[in-house]
Amino acid sequence: MKLFMSKTFFRGVLIVNAIVILLPVLFLVNSSLRETNDFARTPLKLATDPAWSNFASVWQDGNFAIYLKNSILVTGGSLILILVCALGAGFVLGRYEFRGHSLIMAFVLSGMLVPAKLAILPLFIQLKWMHLLNSHLGLILVYAAGALPAAIFIMSGFFRSLPADLDNAARIDGASEFQLLRRVLMPLVRPGLAIVAIYSAIPIWNDFFLPLVFLQDPEKKTIMQGLTMFFGQYSSQWGVLFAGLTMAALPLIVLYLILSEQFIKGLTAGAVKG
Repeated sequence: MKLFMSKTFFRGVLIVNAIVILLPVLFLVNSSLRETNDFARTPLKLATDPAWSNFASVWQDGNFAIYLKNSILVTGGSLILILVCALGAGFVLGRYEFRGHSLIMAFVLSGMLVPAKLAILPLFIQLKWMHLLNSHLGLILVYAAGALPAAIFIMSGFFRSLPADLDNAARIDGASEFQLLRRVLMPLVRPGLAIVAIYSAIPIWNDFFLPLVFLQDPEKKTIMQGLTMFFGQYSSQWGVLFAGLTMAALPLIVLYLILSEQFIKGLTAGAVKG
């Protein structure tokens, strides 16, 4: 029993977990530096002669700059809409008690039970009726609507955990509700915003299905759509494809590095008492 509760055991578990997580990343980077024929013969071989030309091929032959711009536009626009709406709704639902509060919260949470792919036909018809089919704006609205229930749930929890004395002190000093949110509470819920941003950005950035359905113009494709040009039914450029996947993962890594401090604070909020 003491063995399972020792620091050495937990360190060993964490090391094994880190290795399991890093192995696919190492495989991705290693595969991106190999020639297609060499990879097809021995997929697990180390890249002894790195093929840096794979990255150049992705950028030049794969229109990567266009797809990158489209993905940044869609993901960035969705995140802005999600964060703004989740911040306002979380503030109201987390700091106020009013008639119908529980009903509204239940309605919000019910949105987490309906995946967007299940409503793909109604969404397609609605976007066509709104003349937003084959547009980035329509895709942004769909992503934002799908991510908002979880985002509002997370933000309302963060707002609810803050002491009520903060509100009373700010109101006594003459602060309006907007000033209370912007100057007093918003800095305190930044970890929650970081969690919402990361958890929302990853599925939006990596999504292939919804852009495939709602975007028909080749110049409006996202990264995951664009990379499909490197593999087909009869031939695949595996080295170039893995290079493209590696480059596509970099923006998410940068986003996590920027928000990592706030993200960790959000995950550990309430774990210890001050």
